[in-house]
Amino acid sequence: MQAYSVGDTCKGRPVPRHPPANTGRRTFLGRLLEFFAPIVPKPLRRWKNAQGSSVEGPMKPRVLATCVLMLAASAPAFAQTKPQLPAAAPAATAAPAVKAAPAELKKLSEGMADVAEKVSPSVVQVEVTVANDSATKPGEAGKRGVGSGVIFSADGAVLTNNHVIEDAKAVSIKLKDGRVFAATLAGRDPQTDLAVLKIDAKNLPTVTFADSDAARVGEIVLAIGSPLGLSHTVTMGVLSAKGRGGANPAEDYLQTDASINAGNSGGPLVNIDGKVLGINTQTAAKAQGISLSVPANMAKRVAEQLLKNGKVDRAWMGVGLQDVTPQLAAEIAGAPSSGGALVNAVTNDSPAAKAHLEPGDILTSIGGKNVKEAQDIIREVFQTDPGKVLTFEVIRAGKKYQTKVTLESRKDPAPATLPMQRQVNSQGGFGITLAEKTDPSNAKQTLTEVGAVATDTPADRAGLKAGDTILEVDGIKMPTKAQVTEASKDGHMLMRLKRGSASFYVALKKP
Repeated sequence: MQAYSVGDTCKGRPVPRHPPANTGRRTFLGRLLEFFAPIVPKPLRRWKNAQGSSVEGPMKPRVLATCVLMLAASAPAFAQTKPQLPAAAPAATAAPAVKAAPAELKKLSEGMADVAEKVSPSVVQVEVTVANDSATKPGEAGKRGVGSGVIFSADGAVLTNNHVIEDAKAVSIKLKDGRVFAATLAGRDPQTDLAVLKIDAKNLPTVTFADSDAARVGEIVLAIGSPLGLSHTVTMGVLSAKGRGGANPAEDYLQTDASINAGNSGGPLVNIDGKVLGINTQTAAKAQGISLSVPANMAKRVAEQLLKNGKVDRAWMGVGLQDVTPQLAAEIAGAPSSGGALVNAVTNDSPAAKAHLEPGDILTSIGGKNVKEAQDIIREVFQTDPGKVLTFEVIRAGKKYQTKVTLESRKDPAPATLPMQRQVNSQGGFGITLAEKTDPSNAKQTLTEVGAVATDTPADRAGLKAGDTILEVDGIKMPTKAQVTEASKDGHMLMRLKRGSASFYVALKKP
């Protein structure tokens, strides 16, 4: 029998050609062979040639017929399958439609926006004026940059960081609605790096403090403030940790990865309920995403004392403490396998001495709460008022007993007085003397300049310096000394000055 050869194609696929002798007759079997050949699995197309070698190519008719009958027996399985034809060139398809955000994600986004909208009106920008003799104009002399703060009483009490207002000659508070108020200092506490300012305003929106002890690591938080002077910037992160150590004795900071930069100091860290969890205080200089906040429970207590008394009356116990390490526990009778605080010193006539505590004692609980480390006791005493009694569980020489310690006032020295706290010197009016000099560019022109500036006067706090040239006062250009003196009689002046190559305006008002 003549062998088949590959020739014609059916829609691009090779199909067996009938022997020349039968070209005039297309039998039923032939039509079946032609139809099923394209879908016969490739391995079945291998057959033995006359020499017994396995080759690939058109099958012998009987072999192919057998395969066809097998396929026909499986017809139901192929009923829904069509021979795979070469696909035409793919047509251009439209870009997939953007799916709508999941409802839960949209709800979360709206919730965060609601929190920011709710809290932002009670967040302020704190602008500070400090002495800077190297400045070329008052704008440089006065502004050290900005910080942030929160309004916690409707009559104008603002909580911020102590380091924000350190060395301030004057402080102003800018509200979200654009109003600006001069601020006075109610009190400051370097121990916790907190300070309270007061502005003359009523019916202000206020923050609500959360219970920071109940906060959970991992919960979503927002930071709101004025990083780099960009007021009311909102960033989001999580509460990364609690009870972190820091630069201050409090060492009870909240840690967050919400983006916090210079200018955020004093601003709030808030939870998804819009309540303040902490006051943003510092960032890790050599890391990203590590920032610390004073916990709300501590911040609220300090703020209330500063507003009421101008200072914080902090409790004192009179002991030195250290952690109980495994090495120490192995050598001390009855020491717990983990936790506890070891007393290493007791101050004479201190509350601890009066409670009969001794070096070598291990404190295992305070106020019914287990002591995991020495910092637990320091933190508890730090947040307890003088006169309160704390109950301790103690291990001494392998035996357990209980003692009560009545805390006393630590009587910390008052922090140094800031320039802004000093009484404004109103003697001599605005605090400047006037002088005259010849204009270097015009020998016939006499210029009026600032001769001297008295400390803590309106001129001093506005940043004026000796040698400033007075270009204009209350609309009078190139005024004489007499004209400046006359303009000052109504208690306020608008002056345009020149210092070096820079010109600027300054508003002066008598206290």
